[in-house]
Amino acid sequence: MQVLISLVAFTVAVAVLITVHEFGHFIVARAIGVKVLRFSLGFGRPLFRWRPRGETEYVISALPFGGYVKLLDEREGEVGEHERGRAFNNQSIISRAAILFAGPGFNLLFAVLAYWIVFMVGVPGIKPILGPVASGTPAARAGLAERDTLIAVAGERTTTWAAARLALLERVMSDRPIPMEVKTRRGEEHRVLVEYSNPKALTRPGALLRGLGLSIWMPPISPVLGRLAPDGPAARAGLHSGERIVSIEDHPIGNWEDLRRYVEKRPDARLRFRLRTPTGVREVTVFTASRKINGRVIGHIGAAPAIPKDYARNLRANMKLGPLAAAQAAFSRTGQITALTALMFYRMVAGQASLANLSGPISIAQYAGAWFEAGVVPFLFFLAIISISLGILNLLPVPLLDGGQLFYLAIEAVRRKPLSERVEMLGQQIGIGLLVLLIGFAVFNDLSRIIHS
Repeated sequence: MQVLISLVAFTVAVAVLITVHEFGHFIVARAIGVKVLRFSLGFGRPLFRWRPRGETEYVISALPFGGYVKLLDEREGEVGEHERGRAFNNQSIISRAAILFAGPGFNLLFAVLAYWIVFMVGVPGIKPILGPVASGTPAARAGLAERDTLIAVAGERTTTWAAARLALLERVMSDRPIPMEVKTRRGEEHRVLVEYSNPKALTRPGALLRGLGLSIWMPPISPVLGRLAPDGPAARAGLHSGERIVSIEDHPIGNWEDLRRYVEKRPDARLRFRLRTPTGVREVTVFTASRKINGRVIGHIGAAPAIPKDYARNLRANMKLGPLAAAQAAFSRTGQITALTALMFYRMVAGQASLANLSGPISIAQYAGAWFEAGVVPFLFFLAIISISLGILNLLPVPLLDGGQLFYLAIEAVRRKPLSERVEMLGQQIGIGLLVLLIGFAVFNDLSRIIHS
């Protein structure tokens, strides 16, 4: 079921964002006066064709993971004398550049629109309160402590952990120390400077907070069993949801974190559990299982905690703005994410950021499914981020992408004549090779994450 949800969400996301991208090319080409022959959502065999009164054919094709706009062009076929002025290749460099840039540009405009809606409806989040600060880490050396609240990072207000992560990543990507404004659990406010030594390591997925020594504080959870994996160690041993774990091997268990730490250190072990049930106390022998996470073998019993309905209610934060303030925040957030994404691409190429950040279709589908299940607003938030990434990706100076065609136009402007067809064809072949390598590496990252987890 989860795979089906991810596939549906991924297909919806791709269809929406590709339509937005190609509509940008389409509408600007029409405005300039270039004849649009076809607007296609998808590739391959056409499933549906529609040609209303006009000159453009609208097509939905069998493979939904892409799309294109076909323009009248003398390089691709015969063009009648009366229509030569409407051919793409006969437009000025500025007009052609506008048509090419319109696709990525509309992806960025879509992100602004999505963020605007999200900020007006309200963005739920968790207050940035620090959990345990690991000793010897940059955060510990700066004097940060558990239950401190991050007020601002590098001058940017941080009302949620999402905002704090974004501000932290921006600072790490610029390879500069991180100034923070902090409120202690006693209400005192002060400033600290977090210094680190290996920014590239911090850019690995999931490594930012851990590498800095930061963690998210959550109220302790009682060691009461919630959902049990059907074939997990806990279910096989006869444990039941609702039972409270009192001790393991006479070691007292005060909260779920105690349980997790004790079990993780004992993979493939025979452990004696003491449990409190509605009818009294009983003892059960549980044989833990093992799994490998981040190269480390840990134990588990295949059980999740029972989370109270009002759990962490006081930690919730909600950013909700009026239409004008939301519009300003939407433009600001889009610019912020665009700059950060572009910088990440540059640093990965330069070897200054981890290539593990490249995600392929498998990871994107998994993220799409998770955000889709979370609701309309979270899914819209996800679409905004992916739309920005798609826009930036298409602006890379790689032939076959809009950025590659814009690069050709820049050369044409300098030479005062277009490149030869032979050179363009060679560039296309190089572009195909680069894209295959890029997609192959992204898929390799996806598979590595799956195997690793």
